[in-house]
Amino acid sequence: MNAASRKLVLCADDFGQSAAISAGIVELIAMRRLSATSVMSESPYWPAAALELVRVQQLADVGLHLNLTHPFPVASQARSLGYWLVMSNLRLLSRRRLAEIFMRQIDAFTRELGRLPDFIDGHQHVHAFPVIRSALTDAIAARWPAGAAGPWLRTPERLIDGGDTPAKALVLRAACFGFARHASQHGLRVTPRFGGVYSLQPDADFAGKMRHWLRSAPDGTLLMCHPGLSAADPADPIHAAREREYHYLASPEFLHDCEQASVQLRRFGELQT
Repeated sequence: MNAASRKLVLCADDFGQSAAISAGIVELIAMRRLSATSVMSESPYWPAAALELVRVQQLADVGLHLNLTHPFPVASQARSLGYWLVMSNLRLLSRRRLAEIFMRQIDAFTRELGRLPDFIDGHQHVHAFPVIRSALTDAIAARWPAGAAGPWLRTPERLIDGGDTPAKALVLRAACFGFARHASQHGLRVTPRFGGVYSLQPDADFAGKMRHWLRSAPDGTLLMCHPGLSAADPADPIHAAREREYHYLASPEFLHDCEQASVQLRRFGELQT
């Protein structure tokens, strides 16, 4: 690696949400086009998808994508993002109940992979909201052995830019303000910077945005993405964007763009903090 190169984590969210999403992510990991993926362990597709993930998990970090909003059959807690934004800021949530929900999701992850997650983030970034963040650290304290290094945590308030959604970026930073400090106070490792936010529309030029992030993201940035194989899934409003992301990340063009930007994809433990 030359002196000017930078190390970034590229993480595919939503593993396990559907068979098509999981299959696409496994393929990209096998091609070494991703360095991490985060799992929705409440999904009915997760146990079968985990069997495929085991084949490639030595090539990428595997984390937990905590869910409070996606309506899986077992997700009785599922509410809209707006609900969690309002209730967390009004401090009208039960920290204890949320910690129990998170522990169940950690346990569902561990049952299939036989180990704890390498990192934790949240579907729609709910893990970093007030009260919810405290429930998260409670769940980690309950499930990780004393003295063990806990999971890395995504820090949405350290967003590098908002892509084509500046208003969304403003809300995200405000909703997650103080999360990195909270995590650090509990002895947990956090990502220095975060990126990958955009409208998730199929005409949003994901390739162009990724080129920009590859060129401009500081060393140690975690970039999220949402790839998946083609599937006209009415339950997944961003399925068309997933397919476009998959095709770009699987292409020689993506490798060329990484080389041109002097970027190497690395796992969390290799980041500069």
